[in-house]
Amino acid sequence: MDPMPVPHGGVVLNPRTALLDRDGTILEDRHYLADPDGVALLPGAASGLRRLQAAGVTLVVISNQSGVARGLISPAELAAVEERFRSLLATEGVTLAGSYSCPHRAEDGCDCRKPRAGLAQRAAAELGLDLRSCMVVGDQPADIGLARHLGATAVLVRTGHGVATLASGASPDVVVNGLNDLADLCLLPADPLRPSPA
Repeated sequence: MDPMPVPHGGVVLNPRTALLDRDGTILEDRHYLADPDGVALLPGAASGLRRLQAAGVTLVVISNQSGVARGLISPAELAAVEERFRSLLATEGVTLAGSYSCPHRAEDGCDCRKPRAGLAQRAAAELGLDLRSCMVVGDQPADIGLARHLGATAVLVRTGHGVATLASGASPDVVVNGLNDLADLCLLPADPLRPSPA
């Protein structure tokens, strides 16, 4: 039997916004994905996102795509993959409020590559988000780092590189098997003895 979602330190998950990684979190990680035909949703990802969306959580994707700067993915290929990604989600009843990608390498020193907060701040400005009431969901140390920069809840999924990230000593606030389990955790009935988050 799969382990249950594990909240750390009594974290209460009641987010208004989810900043989500793409590859390894929502999509199967195909490593520098350039072909739209390779776009495939992880099991349970669409269901989890649909349930979060129905509960009023704003869904935003924040993704590092250094394959563009490395010459492994063209901007046109990135756009085609993005179009296929959104189309697959749409067929599952999921609509993203926004999707943002950093095309740079770590050594480029940009402010948009996770764990830096540039893309999250851009999304907040364009979409009217309150980053203080969000969670950052992903499978990589950079996702946890972004959450720390924002003062947000860091959620690690065990999909993609999640197991390796956890084994490396990373300390997220919450660990879940995948997005469906995350929805389970966020949609738990309110505990009348538990104070509501500010």
